[in-house]
Amino acid sequence: MKVGSLARALDDRVGGAGFLNRAMRKAFATHWSFLLGEIALYAFVVVLITGVFLTFFFKPSMEEVVYNGAYVPLKGVTMSEAYASSLEITFEVRGGLLIRQMHHWGTLIFLGGMVAHLLRNFFTGAFRKPRELNWLIGVALFGLVMLNGLFGYSLPDDLLSGAGLRILHGVTVSIPLVGTYLAVFLFGGEFPGGDIVPRLYSLHVLLVPGLLLVLVPLHAVVLTWRQTHTQFRKHGLKERMISGDPFFPVFLGKTTAWLLWVAGTIALLATVFQINPVWLYGPYLPSRVSAGSQPDWYMGFLEGALRLMPPWEFTAFGYTVTLSVLIPALAAPGLLFLGLAVYPFVERWITGDRAVHHLLDRPRDVPTRTGIGIAGIVYYGVLWTSGGNDVIATNFHISLNATTWIFRVAIVVGPVLAYVVTRWICLGLQARDRRLVERGVETGRIVRGPEGGFTEIERPATEEEKSSVTPPAPHPRPALPQVSNGDVPPPAKHRIREALHRAWDMR
Repeated sequence: MKVGSLARALDDRVGGAGFLNRAMRKAFATHWSFLLGEIALYAFVVVLITGVFLTFFFKPSMEEVVYNGAYVPLKGVTMSEAYASSLEITFEVRGGLLIRQMHHWGTLIFLGGMVAHLLRNFFTGAFRKPRELNWLIGVALFGLVMLNGLFGYSLPDDLLSGAGLRILHGVTVSIPLVGTYLAVFLFGGEFPGGDIVPRLYSLHVLLVPGLLLVLVPLHAVVLTWRQTHTQFRKHGLKERMISGDPFFPVFLGKTTAWLLWVAGTIALLATVFQINPVWLYGPYLPSRVSAGSQPDWYMGFLEGALRLMPPWEFTAFGYTVTLSVLIPALAAPGLLFLGLAVYPFVERWITGDRAVHHLLDRPRDVPTRTGIGIAGIVYYGVLWTSGGNDVIATNFHISLNATTWIFRVAIVVGPVLAYVVTRWICLGLQARDRRLVERGVETGRIVRGPEGGFTEIERPATEEEKSSVTPPAPHPRPALPQVSNGDVPPPAKHRIREALHRAWDMR
């Protein structure tokens, strides 16, 4: 009774009871793939909590000190205060190594969950109207988290992170006209400067997390709660209908258990599997170079793009433009993120589909989109793999030059081949589904006829089975502008759109 009175009193003063009541009864689809985004969300929670712990002990300073801590092999070595505090967290703070590794593993799983969630939304068409804004926010989140991972990875000022900062400096300097000024401003002088770690620290713990704390709830809560949840097609469902479990208590119980599983998995990884052992690398010195150094997986595609690019440069108006650095550093991520951002609008322009969609596509039902997605994965994968071309060459006893050229060919041929093969597979799966609808479902019962031949007994497909494998109707042909003279063809952009539309809905 007292709880009810308190709830009514709060509702009278601040409101929200109506929204809370609707929220508790909101239906959530039960398919397992909808929990992929939860992995990223709960990994983000772990990263935030462990990050707050680390800020109590980390000193973001590049002032030189003489180490006299618990790690004996580095005693008496001159290093930055940032690196010394990283060693202190690792060896002298109770639980420091576990929290450090949880923070690192959590970031990797955070980004991995984001990629899985993004791919699920792409291949099922969850980005279509009315979710274009949510898709753009998701792409922005992916870029921010990737960038913030780079900033955090660079903070300990060890030899490995210093090599990454060296690449960042080279990329910044390669920007025409303003590159050298930007590098001096960012690093606080000639490389390595004296300000890069404090500035990255401010970005890593203040600016980017602040943006994430605004965008993550907007992406995961506000827009999702204001819209109908997406779901896969099945018999009896329509665009405005949803079948699933209520948020309370079913989905709340599931998502709480999922939070504990994600946090437990990160803790287990941090306990059992060593990651980023900065004490083995030593402090960063520009004169030292380490062989076989690799960035975290999410930055591997940039490393690969830099390694694949031929040594191209030219001089104009007294300035040297280093294309071998500028193109991989800007074109590779630019193609990835710009392509992701504009794709929903390009597809809508090609198909002319402006309807509201709450029912998802199966990837096989949209072979062109699926082919483009697999081509993008192959593009990313080739760049990522080529980031370890030296390790591959060493372990497989192949010429480094040969591995580089193999990847240069693969980055051009691989996505095209992946697109063609994927479309072919999708069309084959569609043909199998049509056969199921027309001829029935295989029962596994083999009978022998009077003539001695064997045939399989098939039963008619149920309406539910038919609805789950029947693709949506093809998009109507986009209207071309009318012209008064029939001999005058429509503008080129409309002819291109019509040709793309025909190719898109080819089934």
